Amino acid sequence: MNDAKLRYCEHLRRFSDQLIQLQAPIKILDAIKWPRELEQQFFDAGARQLPPVDKAFYDNLPLPFDTQATQRALKSLKQDIQKTLGKDDDLGKLLVANVDQYRLVIDMLGHRGTPQFGKLSKVLYGSASNKLHGDRHTLRQLGDRLSYIFSLPAAAHMNKQHPKEIDAASAVEHLGTRLGRYFHSDEMRVRLSDGIVSDAAVGGDTVKINSKAMFSKADLNVYEVHEGWVHVGTTLNGRAQPHATWLSVGSPRVAAAQEGLAVLLEMLTLSSTPGRARRISDRVAAVDMAENGADFIEVYRYFRDQNLSKKDSYRVTQRVFRGGMVAGGSCFTKDISYVRGYVENVNFIRSAIAAGIPELIPMLFLGKLAIEDIPTLYLAYREGILTGPRYLPPMFDDYSGLYAWFGFASGLGNINLKGVQRHFQRQFRCLPNVEPMFPTVEDTELDASAE
Repeated sequence: MNDAKLRYCEHLRRFSDQLIQLQAPIKILDAIKWPRELEQQFFDAGARQLPPVDKAFYDNLPLPFDTQATQRALKSLKQDIQKTLGKDDDLGKLLVANVDQYRLVIDMLGHRGTPQFGKLSKVLYGSASNKLHGDRHTLRQLGDRLSYIFSLPAAAHMNKQHPKEIDAASAVEHLGTRLGRYFHSDEMRVRLSDGIVSDAAVGGDTVKINSKAMFSKADLNVYEVHEGWVHVGTTLNGRAQPHATWLSVGSPRVAAAQEGLAVLLEMLTLSSTPGRARRISDRVAAVDMAENGADFIEVYRYFRDQNLSKKDSYRVTQRVFRGGMVAGGSCFTKDISYVRGYVENVNFIRSAIAAGIPELIPMLFLGKLAIEDIPTLYLAYREGILTGPRYLPPMFDDYSGLYAWFGFASGLGNINLKGVQRHFQRQFRCLPNVEPMFPTVEDTELDASAE
């Protein structure tokens, strides 16, 4: 490495470390989470009263950092990056993009419980009314389509095959053993937590398990690949970078790539279940309704009418109204990232294969990144500025199987599905009480994979 390149890498590392330090106290979910007891209060009131969450509620939850000082420090860092690396430097632009995201996050958190919170959330994460890349359909349309598929009678029957019989302590032990084998060169933890609302969550190199929850074997399979292989894996891969250490932390611009990749891994490893897939799909509808003015009770009742349990209906609704206004019109839109990111990851892989550059595929695990960053990051990898991912799931380490899988999937996309369905439906007529698991082609025009 020549002297000029060495100095460049030293600057990159310095700016990366500064960004990591500045963003460390900016914890979005901690800043907008609701106390667990609000759920029971909601049910005790017959699910007829809006949760007592408003601007005053959030004002009593002070942020653990000085917003003005952090804004000034981030602004100064941006100026330093552009002055030192140049405004046209490609890696510098990625650093600046993340700096700008954290500045918006601080602004959003400063407006918790107000209409401005929802507006800034859309800037950071997008909206359920956004269209898929290269397609005319919106995320809400795709979410509704998937929710329908995953709520059919066959799906409900399959969900009964996954009873929640594993207590939290046992879940920690089992998951810790599995992930300990996967992360062979790094220390990571699986631990009990009383401070999370969801059943499982990730913080850096730690998977947190809700101490009050019960789990199924399928749940642990999902957590292993979703929280472990993807969220912890990309954190550790980013930390292993010699210069671009900012890849170990994620601003909102990486949410779709991260969550979509995690959902894709659930599917590729056959770890997910129809119930899990439906919960992910339902989140898009919840965001769309809240964006369009529905209040907390209206969204909750919508899911109860869709035969979701009281608990699941509350949880999917609560996720979306965090930080926003329970009266509607302002919400936290991050939950569109799962469906949006899944489609974008699938289409990225298909496009990389079609373009003859499948070596881009493992770059998805380089760290916390947005998919559009990958060409720039790959060139930096080729130049020796970045190192490859330390931890890769088997199908991404040797991606020849992925190539074959997506190749067959693309080929099948050209088959006349309408004719195929008619053929098999004639054969199924001899079976009693059989209804089609999926609607026929004429029932929908939605192509879930945007070309």
